[in-house]
Formats: sequence, structure tokens, C-alpha cells
Amino acid sequence: MTPVAVDPDDVETLRVSLAAEREARLAAEARATEAEARVVGAEAMIAHLKLVIAKLRHDKFGASSERGRKLLDQLELELGELVAAAAEDATRAENQAETRPGAPPPRRPSRGPLPAHLPRERVVLPSPAACPCCGGRLSKLGEDVTETLEVIPRSWKVIQSVREKFSCRACERITQPPAPFHPIARGRAGPNLLAMVLEAKFGQHLPLNRQSESYGREGVELSVSTLANWVGTAAAVLSPLHALIEAHVLAAERLHGDDTTVPLLARGKTVTARLWAYVRDDQPFAGPAPPAAVFYFSRDRTAEHPRRHLAAYSGILQADAYAGFGELYLASRRPEPITEAACWAHFRRKVFELAEVARAPLAVEAVRRIDQVFDAERAVNRCPTADRLAHRQSVVEPLVADLHAWMLETRGRLSRHNDLAKALDYALKRWAAFTRFLSDGRICLTNNAAERALRGIALGRKAWLFAGSDRGGERAAMMYALITTAKLNDVDPRAWLADVLARMADHPASRLDELLPWNWKRTQAPATAAA
Repeated sequence: MTPVAVDPDDVETLRVSLAAEREARLAAEARATEAEARVVGAEAMIAHLKLVIAKLRHDKFGASSERGRKLLDQLELELGELVAAAAEDATRAENQAETRPGAPPPRRPSRGPLPAHLPRERVVLPSPAACPCCGGRLSKLGEDVTETLEVIPRSWKVIQSVREKFSCRACERITQPPAPFHPIARGRAGPNLLAMVLEAKFGQHLPLNRQSESYGREGVELSVSTLANWVGTAAAVLSPLHALIEAHVLAAERLHGDDTTVPLLARGKTVTARLWAYVRDDQPFAGPAPPAAVFYFSRDRTAEHPRRHLAAYSGILQADAYAGFGELYLASRRPEPITEAACWAHFRRKVFELAEVARAPLAVEAVRRIDQVFDAERAVNRCPTADRLAHRQSVVEPLVADLHAWMLETRGRLSRHNDLAKALDYALKRWAAFTRFLSDGRICLTNNAAERALRGIALGRKAWLFAGSDRGGERAAMMYALITTAKLNDVDPRAWLADVLARMADHPASRLDELLPWNWKRTQAPATAAA
């Protein structure tokens, strides 16, 4: 716009114009100050939420079982929104300070197109310098090239394994290196690609059809049937490792057991199947055995499944009050009964819901008393069995006795139809199982280890919708065991699977335990020679 000419002698007009300019400047400064204040306030709230989230992640007992599933997710969502809002406000504040009014926003640079073709990497396998038959001089006749699709992070490539042919001048014998090993016979997928597909499907719960679409957008066409064939074959290759993990888990002195629902496709509809988890984790009582998990699939939740899973087991089972476990605790069971250990987190959750929803004073008092037990128990987490037992008998046991007396007194004043009475009865009817940890330092206060193992499956159900068949459910259970065990031992599942798939064929069967996650040492990648 062309500025309006102002008569220098018109004092009143000049005064009005100056006042308007001053008001506009003050308004702009106020907006900038307000934006800066929002940024500072958002940064303070972000720091506070990060601290709260860190504390919740650090907690191992008590309220973490509830807040870790509900409050923690809400806080992380709120944190993400605050970070995005703070970044937006900071950008606007910078624009107001540095950009002239009315000027267009700065243009963002555009990204160039992705490469149209995948690179080829030529790997020439070492050949003998002389004829292995007579020691004569070799001359090259030709070569056989085997192409293998391989993947490295954010980049695809095709590896050409070249097997050069040589003939002997003296005896005319033809010499050629043996064909390279492939994890999948007659397959064209490298171990890193197979590991990526397996970990994405069973570790990140990304169905094969979505993986196929993603790879297609990157210029690599892999059909769902091809990916499915790779998954089935790789599962068969990895099955010996799963058998070793299963044997390790079922040899534990104490197991954590739980199950979760799995939708199963059956005749055009879905039925509710089950995935069972049994976790060995001796770390809470400073046990030397590495942690591991095993999973089983079933079409229903009848008692025959845990009876079959634990047919030869006779240790301690830490679980909820599922009736199907009842037969395992009978004195007449063979080879001998399993010792029952109840989960205080399940008990606390029932009371906590009443305290949170109904705001019942008695429920709030029950939660307070239960939390005292959790707080006292936290002091001996990851301590040796003897130290845990001594602390429990001197510190925790009096708190449990007081809680029990209060529960009996409170229960006597409540109707049997009262919700709090039902929650108290859940523990009072199984009080021997709930207090068994006071006389055995190996027993944990909760069954959170099994719940954590199943949490990823519960979160992934919305992604993969259903299991396609019983065989698919069993295959998933096996792969969940491998991936979960790797995570429990702080091992990257994808790197471990890739290395194991590359080494399985040449590794002696008698030393297969060296490839288990807790014994695994990654081998160095073979040097490649470019032609």
C-alpha cells in the first residue's frame, strides 16, 4: 500500500498517527512476550512431566501396575502435545522478532527424489591359487553369480556372490568354490532382511501386508505370499533355539504365568483364543540364571492347557487366581504339586479401582495399607534370598499382619454384596498364597513379569486384528518367545536374529547354546571385495 501523505504542519494528525504506531508496537511486543511466556511455561511443564514419567518408569511395585498402564500413557501423550506446542510457540516467537510484518514466511527447501535403482555389491568368493588335485596352474573359465536381496538400515542392496570357475591346464579338472549358504534353501533373502521381517511382524506387530506395501513404496516389490514363505521357513530354522529356551524356562525354581486373549479367524468370523506366557526371571532375588520367556497358543482357556504346559514342572508358580491353575496345586498331583504364589498387584488393582472410581474411604484406606507393604518390599528388590527373607520377617511381616487384621475387621462390617467386600474376599480366601512370600525369599510380591511379557501382544492386537490359523498362533508364540527373551537379556532382537540365521547352518549342534541371547556374541561381518 502507498503510505498516505501527512501535512507536517497538521500537529493533530501527526499525534494520532504516532499514537497508533505506538499502540501497534506495544501490541506486537505484548504478543511476543506472551509467546515467550508460553514457551517458558511449556518448558517448565515438559521438565516436570519428564521427571514424573522417569519416576513411573523406575517404579517396580505398587501403583506402577496401574499408572504404568494408564497414567503413564496419558502423561506421555500429554508430553508429546506439550513439546509440539512449545516448538510451535517458539517458532512463532522467532518469526515475530525477526520477520517484518507482512513479509511472507521463509520457504522450506524441497527434498530431491530417491535413487531409481538399487546398487549392486559384487562379492568374489576366494578361489584356490592352484589346482587342489595336482597343484597345477589354474585359468578362469567363467563364473556363476548368485544374487541375494539384502538390507541394511534405510538402504537396500543386492549382493552378488560370485563363484569363479577354473580349469587345470595339466589335468583339465574344473574347480569352483561351493555355493554360499542361504538361511532359506533356494531363497533369495539375506539374514538381515529375514530378521527385519520377523522382528517387524512379531516384535512391532506389523502385519505382512503392511510390510509389503511399505517395501513397495521403497521400490522393492515383495508379495505377501513371499514374505509369508520366508516367515514360515525361518521359524523352522530357529525352532532348535526355541526348544533350548523352553527347557531353560521350565527348569526354573519359580515361574510367572499369565495369559491374554488372541482373536483367531475361524470360518469367516473370529473366536477368542489364548496366548499363555511363562517367564523365568531370577533377577529380583539376585539369581544367576538369565531371564527368559516361553509362550503357548490355544483355541480356548480350559485347564488342560496349563496342565499340559507344566506337566513336568514342580516349582513355584506366581500367577493370578485363574481356576485352571487349581489342579496344579493339589497334593495328589504328580510328579509333585506346584507351590502357589499369589499376585499382590491383582489384589491392589481390585481395591484401587474402587478407591479411584467410587472414592470409597475404606477402599482408600485399603490402598494406603497395601502400599505400605509395597514400599517396604521395594527396599530388597534384586537382593539375595537370605537378605530378602530377613527383611520381610522383620519389616514386612508386621505390616501384613496389621493389614490382615484390618481386612478381617472391615470385612465383618460389610455386606457380602458390597464391592469392597468382594475385593477383600479375593485375598482373604487365598491368604496362604498371598503371604507365602514372607517365608520364601525367591517369591516376588507381584506377577508383573508375566504381565510385562504379554503387554506388547495386547498393544499389537489392534494392528494385526487376528491370528489366521492355529499353526499361525503357534508360530507366533514361538517367535514371541525368541524376541521377548532377547529383550529380557538387553539384546537387540533384530541383530541377534540376523546373526543367528547367518550362523545356524555351520554352527555345531552340540554348541547351539552359544547362540542363545544370554550367551550370544555377534560375529564380525565378512569383508567384501568389490569388483
